[in-house]
Amino acid sequence: MTTLLIATRNAHKVREICQILGGGFRCLMLNDFPGAPVAIEDAATFAGNATKKVLALADWLARNPGTVSRMIAEEAPLFIVADDSGLEVDALGGAPGVHSARFAVTDEPGAANAPDLANNAKLLRLLEGTPAQQRTARFRCVLAVLRLEFSVPSRRAPSFSPGQIVLFDGVCEGSISGAASGGGGFGYDPLFVPKDCAQSFAELGEDIKNELSHRARALEKLKQFFGK
Repeated sequence: MTTLLIATRNAHKVREICQILGGGFRCLMLNDFPGAPVAIEDAATFAGNATKKVLALADWLARNPGTVSRMIAEEAPLFIVADDSGLEVDALGGAPGVHSARFAVTDEPGAANAPDLANNAKLLRLLEGTPAQQRTARFRCVLAVLRLEFSVPSRRAPSFSPGQIVLFDGVCEGSISGAASGGGGFGYDPLFVPKDCAQSFAELGEDIKNELSHRARALEKLKQFFGK
């Protein structure tokens, strides 16, 4: 069993990741580690933000080894996984991009995320009057993965090297519809229609989304990395 500590408090995201990965993985999240830091996502790229999340959590765990030993069995390897993902709309010059989660409020680093409904409303407002053929967009995901090394047998003082971070990416092409549809998913799912589909991610359901999504494609590369 491979233990993944996913650097997020977003339960929707963690559930989606676990469903896509399937068996052979134990998934933990930041809610399992009270006091774990939240990295300021001020990088200019998805890869930069994912890397910052991994390093911030790895550094905190290295300074709080007792937290690790209470949560993870001695024989289990521990990998920190962080993703940064978002929506790139061609008619908006690639926006909202790395600001996808806080699109409706501010671009300031460290700002709280905006509600999904507000983000979607702003996107529709900015695209008002844009012809369907010019509403092309894509979801992009970058995963950063880092293995923590432990002193044996105590599992104290985990160590890591930033140079050991491995990156995986995934892209899902599609377009932005003129109105939200569907009750599933989260984020921009009600507005995003994958290429060659007639329904939004929110209408297609989790099973189909988990075959097509940007995150699914990045996670498939992660599974191959682990030989699963």
